[in-house]
Amino acid sequence: MSIISHIQILKQKHDKLSSEVEQAHKSLVSDELYISQLKKEKLRLKEEIFRLSR
Repeated sequence: MSIISHIQILKQKHDKLSSEVEQAHKSLVSDELYISQLKKEKLRLKEEIFRLSR
């Protein structure tokens, strides 16, 4: 797998997590721990994308 395709996959995962966070915030029964975990994973992906892009 090339670096470019790996970055694209990471970006797709990041976008999916963004959608999940947004849906969790809209939920009537929003679980703050779950949202926090999603945000941490999203940040981890963003940092990895940045690291690979340099």
